[in-house]
Amino acid sequence: MPLRVAGRRALALVRAVLAVLCERLDALSWSLQPLFLPLLGWSRSPTLGTAAPTAGSRREEWEAETPTPTSVNYHFTRQCNYKCGFCFHTAKTSFVLPLEEAKRGLKMLKEAGMEKINFSGGEPFLQDRGEFVGKLVQFCKQELKLPSVSIVSNGSLIREQWFKKYGEYLDILAISCDSFVEEVNALIGRGQGTRSHVGNLQRLRRWCRDYAVAFKLNSVINRFNVEEDMNQQIQALNPVRWKVFQCLLIEGENCGEDALREAEKFVISDEEFEQFLARHKDISCLVPESNQKMKDSYLILDEYMRFLNCQKGRKEPSRSILDVGVEAAIKHSGFDEKMFLKRGGKYVWSKADMKLDW
Repeated sequence: MPLRVAGRRALALVRAVLAVLCERLDALSWSLQPLFLPLLGWSRSPTLGTAAPTAGSRREEWEAETPTPTSVNYHFTRQCNYKCGFCFHTAKTSFVLPLEEAKRGLKMLKEAGMEKINFSGGEPFLQDRGEFVGKLVQFCKQELKLPSVSIVSNGSLIREQWFKKYGEYLDILAISCDSFVEEVNALIGRGQGTRSHVGNLQRLRRWCRDYAVAFKLNSVINRFNVEEDMNQQIQALNPVRWKVFQCLLIEGENCGEDALREAEKFVISDEEFEQFLARHKDISCLVPESNQKMKDSYLILDEYMRFLNCQKGRKEPSRSILDVGVEAAIKHSGFDEKMFLKRGGKYVWSKADMKLDW
């Protein structure tokens, strides 16, 4: 292994360990707040679960700044069996919360106003061969009664047995597919040896139809696929939504000295992205997301259930909702609620309301 790569990985490991230690210190300091907050003229609000000014005007300002976690993307694992070169949520840790702790956090999010949960990674089906995400999906639909439960996956590890067991609880399955040319997928890092990523896509589409799960496609437009014409393939698959992302750089994830990826070679210009969109303008289900729309309009929850703030081009974690509550943590998420609504973040996302012809 080249010394430079080894050095970067060692540095990333040290940063990950320090992040966990800092999180625990944050939790400790939070537990001590009742001892010193009164000295500063503040109180720990029983409704917010966080420190708030005692003055009425300051309390109103505090509450007004709290966004509602209507739609949350929970990246409960960073581990993946693919090596996509532009990945912006890389395998910095192997940590996964215990199932009951994850359920506790999801219940807290529901009580704070969550309507849609999207499970992502990493690859969600790596953990316990899909049983972990399956149990979370069932819990969110059956116990929390969320209007929408979805998963984003590369699709390589999903088996029909999973649909038989958990399909009824899943509203949307989004499969990542950046190209319909296998050689391009190999260049990107989306694939496993000689197995066909595109061939597997056809099988997953059929299972979604058979088990009444809305089928969605996600594509990251980058240097290797920006010239591709995907019209025929998308029309044949007929997804409910085709989310088209412009390749995004996040320091510490897919670019920078402490990153596990070097995504600079995948980046395209705004003009190139617009040209790709123009080529596919007749696809009615196309949902484009430029870097500007994407960066701050997602509520991203990491493996420790910390909101990730991307405003400074990095993923700066809040304290865990399990330690400080949803309202306290979400204030540090950098979430742009207006952009979320502007980009169409809220749509008909329950399969019961889609009235699809399965």
